[in-house]
Amino acid sequence: MGRILIVLVSVFCFGCADMPEEYPSSSGPGKLPKDILFMQRAYPFGEIEKDAYSDAMAWQKTNESNRNNAREWELAGPINIGGRITDIEIPSDQPDTYYIGAASGGIFKSTDAGESWIPLFDDQPMLSIGDLEISTANNQVIWAGSGEPNAGGGSLAYDGNGVFKSVDGGATWVHKGLPEVGSIAKVKMDPNDDQTLFVAAMGPLFRNDTNRGLYKTTDGGESWEKVLYISDSTGVIDIAMHPENGDIIYVACWERIRRPYARKYGGATSGIYRTLDGGNTWSELSSGLPSNPSQKGRITLDISKSSPDVLYAGYTDAMGNVEGMYRTNNGGNTWTTLNSDDLVNSGFQYWFEGVFVDPSNEDIIYNLGIIVQKSIDGGQTWFKAFTNTHVDHHALAFNPAIPGEVLLGNDGGFYKSPDEGITAVKNRTLPITQFYRFHVDPQNANKIYGGAQDNSTMRTTTGGLDDWKIIYGGDGFQPLVDPTNTEVIYALSQYGELGKSINNGSNFSKVKNGIASGDRKNWDTPIAFNPMNAQVLYYGANRLYKTIDGAANWSAISPDLSNGPYSGNLVYGTIISISVSKLDSLIIYAGTDDGNVWVTQDGGTNWSNISTDLPNRWVTKVLASQDDVDEVFVTFSGYRYGEDFGHIYKSINAGMSWLDISGNLPDVPVNDIEKDMWGNLFIATDIGVLSSYDEGLSWEPLGIDLPSVVVTDLHIHEPSETLYAATYGRSAYKIDISGNILNTSNTSDADAMNLFPNPASDYVTITARGITSDYRINIYDLTGRMVMEKKCMRNSVLHQIPLSNLATGIYFVAIHAKNNQLIKKLIIE
Repeated sequence: MGRILIVLVSVFCFGCADMPEEYPSSSGPGKLPKDILFMQRAYPFGEIEKDAYSDAMAWQKTNESNRNNAREWELAGPINIGGRITDIEIPSDQPDTYYIGAASGGIFKSTDAGESWIPLFDDQPMLSIGDLEISTANNQVIWAGSGEPNAGGGSLAYDGNGVFKSVDGGATWVHKGLPEVGSIAKVKMDPNDDQTLFVAAMGPLFRNDTNRGLYKTTDGGESWEKVLYISDSTGVIDIAMHPENGDIIYVACWERIRRPYARKYGGATSGIYRTLDGGNTWSELSSGLPSNPSQKGRITLDISKSSPDVLYAGYTDAMGNVEGMYRTNNGGNTWTTLNSDDLVNSGFQYWFEGVFVDPSNEDIIYNLGIIVQKSIDGGQTWFKAFTNTHVDHHALAFNPAIPGEVLLGNDGGFYKSPDEGITAVKNRTLPITQFYRFHVDPQNANKIYGGAQDNSTMRTTTGGLDDWKIIYGGDGFQPLVDPTNTEVIYALSQYGELGKSINNGSNFSKVKNGIASGDRKNWDTPIAFNPMNAQVLYYGANRLYKTIDGAANWSAISPDLSNGPYSGNLVYGTIISISVSKLDSLIIYAGTDDGNVWVTQDGGTNWSNISTDLPNRWVTKVLASQDDVDEVFVTFSGYRYGEDFGHIYKSINAGMSWLDISGNLPDVPVNDIEKDMWGNLFIATDIGVLSSYDEGLSWEPLGIDLPSVVVTDLHIHEPSETLYAATYGRSAYKIDISGNILNTSNTSDADAMNLFPNPASDYVTITARGITSDYRINIYDLTGRMVMEKKCMRNSVLHQIPLSNLATGIYFVAIHAKNNQLIKKLIIE
């Protein structure tokens, strides 16, 4: 019987990439985890400056106490969808207490067997978690290794910053060193001595580094010694420790090279090493194990607690395929090959945690891959366990006090089985979704949409935290709702697979007719409405496409706007941001992942590159102002570190010249920018949401109670004056920005502007009092598009505005003056 190969479809949430010749791949298209967040931050140099990130976090912490407003961020959900979990631990004498480590969302604790959770790690600068370890002698002592060790996926934009210790069950944490080791795969404590620990360091993902290896402390983390080092490209990915003798240790070493353009996931230095004297001396185990370098990729290990001479090792080859499962009955001296033909092969087996041994029976083993498989005869036969769970598995835990209870963590969250994996129930109370993009229906604030890593396009129709549902498969990206018809929804999966629903999401049809298959599409392909006409949309490949019939047909309206094509395994040279002016829809801006910003003033007939004076960085957002037809903003990702480049620029002449408005902003990637009706600016960054009410002269953290997490996208819902922040690892948050939140000291009393009649039909009369400068009256529709503007002198107080050209509905009337910003809702009947 041949080894099973799963043919991936979009629901498995991985993208395609063609590998260069020097790093050939046998996994084929559609099977490689994507590192878009790393690419954004590393472009164009290929590295992230860790010091720059640390400095930015320090700036954020310092400025938290200087905020001039105290409005609170509120969780917007979801809690029922989940996200990637890297570890699960259960204290030995607390069967109802669980700890989980999230890939990019921190640490959570439950004391009621998973019914509810509290976050424990939010005060730390980095929320990427590799592994947790709990003392068996004192269950209040917990160690956390930061930095997710898996070799793919967007969350690996960041490594960790070392190991942390808690002596009070996670309530407080102390940093205990090893800040330079990158990602930590395992933390193991000596069963007889809580002061002795071993830490498996995989090192930084995207560069060679001598900090890889196995580290040991004998004084509770006060000092560390590197006791095993193979090479600057080989780290330690797994540890198995004898359950009674902490001097007997087995480690799996993994030779791994990844660059923004290529990867090599195996080689001669991958292998299993053993020490019998606590790490003083080591020997490589080889009898019966694979020896060819191409056979040795990621290796996973586990030791039997019931019979410690029994260990299992799962091997992945250098290409990412299942190589084999092996067993030793004599402590590693010799190994025998088990039945591996029935193990499901994803083609990216390096993504998974691998083998776990039931602590009560050495013949019962679980293999975590794209699915969970189980053997009850020591690996001779395999069957599927944990059926009907999300794919891609990373963590397993056996409850030592409750026979049969097994906990599972995967890319979709946390699962609990009472019967050894026969049945399992998903936990629906964890806010750890990793969002890319976000959208709120302009006609219905309760209909909220998001596109997420590993978890598709989802929405709630009630605004609730726990009733989100997936409506479109694959990794999820930019959703849009027709502002004139709440039934019409657009959704994207990786590399621009666009779908449209005309029945409120009940089903979707592919709508890419006319978009050339050979054009390059970003992992996070952008789409945008023409704000004047919802039947007109734009789609960014390496060229900009336009439809005038609701996505039934597309045609290119630009040349290649990138500097591509490029060689390598990345899809570089693509449009990443589109902005159509709400004041003149013939004005369209496009930004690319290789640093270009373009504008057309005539709907796409002629294009001008306006990025000559801008830094060469990955463009994250181009925003055409809703107040001034010639005003435009551009934001960038990437760390400049020592260069005099800002991450936010503004032009008041449609890009002919630019002004750096980074102000006091630290060196941090800016992922999005929005401007509200009051003229306040909000940016999504890797250290949270920052705000400015003085056009970027100064920036400060916005609000309180937002976790220290990467924010990938912002969305302002104009009717409710609510700002939404989509995070990469802690779901989404929202904050009330009504009443000119950033500059309340300069806001006049509410009776300074009155509207009557309201509701109105033919006209509305506007009175303005106490305005001490010339001002503008703007009327906005629900999408935030300005539909009328009137310029007024400072001494004019009464204005009659005709409404015959406006459709019935809800609008907003805003007065913009030098020292006064006022806004009121207007209903037109």
